[in-house]
Amino acid sequence: MKLVSFRRGEALQPGALVDGHVADLSAAAASLLDIISSNHEQNWLDQAVRKAPRLPIGSAQLVAPIPLPRRNIFCIGKNYAAHAREFQQSGFDATSSGQDVPTAPVVFTKAPSSVIGPEAAILANLDPTNSVDYEGELGVVIGRGGRGISRTDAMDHVFGYTIINDVTARTLQHKHKQWFLGKSIDSFCPMGPTLVTADEIPDPTRLKLETRVNGELRQNAVVSDLIFDIPTLIETISRGMTLMPGDIIATGTPEGVGIGFTPPKYLNSGDTVAITIDPIGTLTNAVH
Repeated sequence: MKLVSFRRGEALQPGALVDGHVADLSAAAASLLDIISSNHEQNWLDQAVRKAPRLPIGSAQLVAPIPLPRRNIFCIGKNYAAHAREFQQSGFDATSSGQDVPTAPVVFTKAPSSVIGPEAAILANLDPTNSVDYEGELGVVIGRGGRGISRTDAMDHVFGYTIINDVTARTLQHKHKQWFLGKSIDSFCPMGPTLVTADEIPDPTRLKLETRVNGELRQNAVVSDLIFDIPTLIETISRGMTLMPGDIIATGTPEGVGIGFTPPKYLNSGDTVAITIDPIGTLTNAVH
């Protein structure tokens, strides 16, 4: 099922995409976070969608599926081998000790206030260093929380999948020798356009990711190329920390980011970034 959050007037409401319409789920739950946290059976959600009134999709402004995450977004750095090498060779990885491919997951976070939805503007003008870069990623949304989750059980804790653009101010990332400030600028976490439930993506390793900037294909990879797969990421993060329903894990970006080019191809006002992962859809954002 393709779940969405949408705006009608001033209200944010949960919904589902059905036959070119939005099924308004606001009578069943206040938000997608509430649906994720409720731990209802799948048939409850199916019934709620069947009973929900339908709206023309043009009358509902889609926002990020989880527009106000309860916690920081968990992000994984250097999780595709080719990208790990291009990042190391770019000279922007101030945390590296000369190691191309990490031997354990590199985990950092982005502030919830950085989240925006599809078609919203990436505010590159908030980066004083003019070094804004894109990173297309598969986002994993946790359903059932827990601590000490094993690899074997990890996929049972996944509610669904979305698309994340881990937008980064590269010079800030390098200057501060950590990644939080350069990645948490307002509008630097586009998300969406949908949240597809895990039952519709039984094998996420088969998903294909493509990122285009102004129509030019920049990133093209399959999720099976991850160095550390989704079960490993969930096991690693939850080892001593409780994962909660609605937590989001951005699994890492493949080769083809702006700093991988000589000279770097940073984003500028007027550019458009479009990241596609089917069946989730295409996350498109203009740069201002």
